[in-house]
Amino acid sequence: MRMRRKKHLEERLENVSEYLLVADKKAMNVQQALKDKKIIDLNAAFANDNPIFLDVGAGKGKFVIESALKNADNNYIGVEMLENIIVSACEKAQGYGLKNVKFINSGAEYLQRYFDENSITQISLNFSPPYPKKSFANRRLTNEKYLVIYKSLLKKGGAVIQKTDDKDFFEYSLNSFSEAGFNVIKLTEEEILKTVPTEYEEKFRGMNMKIYGLRAILSEKE
Repeated sequence: MRMRRKKHLEERLENVSEYLLVADKKAMNVQQALKDKKIIDLNAAFANDNPIFLDVGAGKGKFVIESALKNADNNYIGVEMLENIIVSACEKAQGYGLKNVKFINSGAEYLQRYFDENSITQISLNFSPPYPKKSFANRRLTNEKYLVIYKSLLKKGGAVIQKTDDKDFFEYSLNSFSEAGFNVIKLTEEEILKTVPTEYEEKFRGMNMKIYGLRAILSEKE
């Protein structure tokens, strides 16, 4: 079912423009977009050179905003495709008056258009769609085509943190990261509980569902 466009969306997006690093979505073809780079000056965007943490599939922003509130010395960028959703995340950040949070209205496949190589400290993938059908495997955010992107963006020794409720997707991700040369560590339940929970995580825990997590570290030699 298609999401209904929010009322006054353009006006609301304009009102939170300080939080939205606007992605130019006119060039919809990925290869074309990557030829016309729009690299963001992160030092200028945040007025500092603190570490950058990406949350891919940020949704309404609970995870990235709570992370920013708890870690003032880190900068956070939420990546979300849907304007209807990202506007709510921006409004929440604005409500807190946060200076270390920004958002990008973009899909993960376009990230290399906006970020320099070796510029990101950590990437979070929280409860991404598992796309269980094999024919949709290339849409999974831990598919090899996305891991190539993450490897280019991460600093040496940087990491991807993934949480999911889907065991099959988790096993797929473990294999994907390992085959791509990451050092993969399964997170214990205690370690997962120490991370900031998302809306989905709180919902699933309320249903007594198991949560799986991993840390995939980019080798210093990559």
